[in-house]
Amino acid sequence: MQCSYFDAGICRSCTLLDQSYADQLAGKERRSRGLLAAFPAAEWLPAAASAQEGFRNKAKMVVGGTVEAPTLGILDERRRGVDLSRCPLCSGGILAAMPALTAFVSAARLEPYDVPARRGELKYVLVTESPDGELMVRFVVRDEQVLPRIRRELPALQRALPTAVVVSVNLQPEHKAIVEGEREIVLTDRETLPMRLGAVTLSLRPQSFFQTNTAIAIELYAQARAWIDEVDPASLWDLYCGVGGFALHAAVPSRRSLLAGATDARPAPTAPSTSATDRPRDVVGIEVSPEAVVAARETAAALGLDRVRFEAADATAFALAATEPPELVLVNPPRRGIGAELAGWLEGSGVRHVVYSSCNPVTLASDLAAMPSFTVRRARLFDMFPNTAHVEVITLLERVA
Repeated sequence: MQCSYFDAGICRSCTLLDQSYADQLAGKERRSRGLLAAFPAAEWLPAAASAQEGFRNKAKMVVGGTVEAPTLGILDERRRGVDLSRCPLCSGGILAAMPALTAFVSAARLEPYDVPARRGELKYVLVTESPDGELMVRFVVRDEQVLPRIRRELPALQRALPTAVVVSVNLQPEHKAIVEGEREIVLTDRETLPMRLGAVTLSLRPQSFFQTNTAIAIELYAQARAWIDEVDPASLWDLYCGVGGFALHAAVPSRRSLLAGATDARPAPTAPSTSATDRPRDVVGIEVSPEAVVAARETAAALGLDRVRFEAADATAFALAATEPPELVLVNPPRRGIGAELAGWLEGSGVRHVVYSSCNPVTLASDLAAMPSFTVRRARLFDMFPNTAHVEVITLLERVA
């Protein structure tokens, strides 16, 4: 991929961009296998490669510059705005939206937040594009006093950008290195962005987490579903479930899930049969974000999945309080991993299989060390973040002791 920002030294976020993509992928696989060398997988499946550009479905743009000439991008070493509104990582719909969003900042007279001076109103513009080209646009501001101006200019923004079907304001008044605050004010009739992923269309609300690479997310969910079908549990938990991507794919009958169409997702050795993988499963999704749980419940209801439930709770606390474990547990934690307490619970729980999707092989290795009764049956790398050292590694664990 060629990037004028990288070539000019303006942005170096894509730390591996000076390597060929083949070398990037090979290096990521070497590192991941090395970190997990103490837990040798019976089988490493071929890595799932990504497009190098246009793959990001979400742009987190820091707002800098001035009201008359705002920048959407990052801050430099002196905390001044650097415009990255043509970043080639972003999807086409996001790039096409940037001129209208820049014009909106000026029209609404939203003063970009000056970090060193701690002065200004608008901190971030967050944009997410669905597979169908619809957008969710969020303005992160310090104070709701700007709301009248945003509401006044919203009709003009919607005319200039008709794909913006969900528009909201997030209030983040503190001078902290956090992107958003707890309070969200939705300004449009629609509050959710449908993310169509084959047989499952997830409902994405403004404060919900979703993988930034839609194509790779589809393959990741399909891989997890294939492994789940293979061991065929009657019950499973999806801990750190977000908007329910893994849980809902696991719960949908196989005749529908096969329509997802992910490549090389390694289905079960034999074709799914109605006597096994089409039987209903009891699925529980646990997520700390109430917004994400609401979205997951909406999707489950739309799909008619009455044996799936979602709860807003801490994953570790939920597991420790449970009276009976499921047959399979799927975990998809943040970079810190699941931690010693939850790993210890899994070790002594009697759970037969674990599907662990990790965005940090370092903490994955640490967690595996705390679960010596499990062996790694299969592992696969998913290149969720091309041009950087970040990876997603998913493993199928089986109890052997």
